[in-house]
Amino acid sequence: MEKKFLYRHLIILFVFLFSLKLNAQIINGADLLFSENLNLISGKKVGVVCNHTSLLADGKHLVDALLDQNNVSVKSIFTPEHGFKGSAEAGELIDYKKNLYKDIPIISLYGKDRKPSKENLKDVDVLIFDIQDVGARFYTYISTMYYVLESAGENNIPVIILDRPNPIGGNYVDGTVLDPNYKSFVGIAEIPITHGMTIGELAKYFIGEKLVPNWKNVSLNVISCKNWKREIPDRFYSKWNSPSPNINSLETALVYPGTCLLEGTNISEGRGTRFPFLQIGAPFFKSEDIIEKLNLLKVDGAEFQPVSFIPEGITEMATNPKFEGKTCFGIKIKIIDPNKFESVKFGVKLLYVLTKLYGSKVKFSESSFDRLAGTNILRQQINNKMKPDKIFASWQKELTKFNKIKNQYLLY
Repeated sequence: MEKKFLYRHLIILFVFLFSLKLNAQIINGADLLFSENLNLISGKKVGVVCNHTSLLADGKHLVDALLDQNNVSVKSIFTPEHGFKGSAEAGELIDYKKNLYKDIPIISLYGKDRKPSKENLKDVDVLIFDIQDVGARFYTYISTMYYVLESAGENNIPVIILDRPNPIGGNYVDGTVLDPNYKSFVGIAEIPITHGMTIGELAKYFIGEKLVPNWKNVSLNVISCKNWKREIPDRFYSKWNSPSPNINSLETALVYPGTCLLEGTNISEGRGTRFPFLQIGAPFFKSEDIIEKLNLLKVDGAEFQPVSFIPEGITEMATNPKFEGKTCFGIKIKIIDPNKFESVKFGVKLLYVLTKLYGSKVKFSESSFDRLAGTNILRQQINNKMKPDKIFASWQKELTKFNKIKNQYLLY
């Protein structure tokens, strides 16, 4: 009787402790810089690559937290696409000229320059990078990081990456691996569309695989998160700081790697509405037909609703959206299981359905689509009506190779 009582309480204790572990709060690298790693910047002059997402758990901005330190001097702030406040429209070039934040110069890395110059770094001892990414190759914050690493190598300046979770999960690796012939700012390195890595893991990958020029000269230190798991926890939905104007929810981020491909077509990806990337359409679509065909292809983890919308110019989101002022018919995507939903495969299935239904009415901007896809092959496969499963199979060899290499750089 006593043994049964003891066993029962041990089981209860185990379940309780396991539950605590599952619900442990994620601690980002930014917070751990101050609680455990101040020695890395003590007495240093720092340059900070950041934006509005560079917040500590208490809501304080990283730059302000650094300014609170008596033995750290912040010499410059570098910002990615969308700017320091994260409010500039996608693709909008930024020139801060003489803009300051608390007497610190702000230097755009999304204007005439894409990386810090030697002049920018003349008074900097160490670079700190802290920006929330979304886990897709064509989301340009990782391109900015790539060029920061390149500049650091050229100027022999150490880099500290303050890691943050990959919001679309650390297990989802999918899509075409970039063909080097299609390298651009929306495709900076030979990785898949969804790489399943945090920004700190990617930095290690870029250096370890010698993808960055002067990689030998880069002294890289990644401050990892604590308590982050590669699966997507439900509670993650409750806290979201939009990394850019059109990625305004975690659900949007989950869908984005697939529906962003529509930017390379004449189909509306929902810009100019309050649900960009979550709803798509065109004036000549019939919602019910699209949903019927998609359901036949079985898209796990999502369901679809018919929708109509009128794209309009929205300040800081979309000034000239496709089909502005015209009624579009299409679908709205609802995620029901983020760990089962495969956004890139969904994007391909969607394009397959649309080209089957509407033929030549669906038009590709070849250069734009191919840059996003990282190859011209995907567009050709879709135009040739290749079935989605065959398209996915054509990626598999390169994805397997990438996964094998990337695993040595994982931190979690």
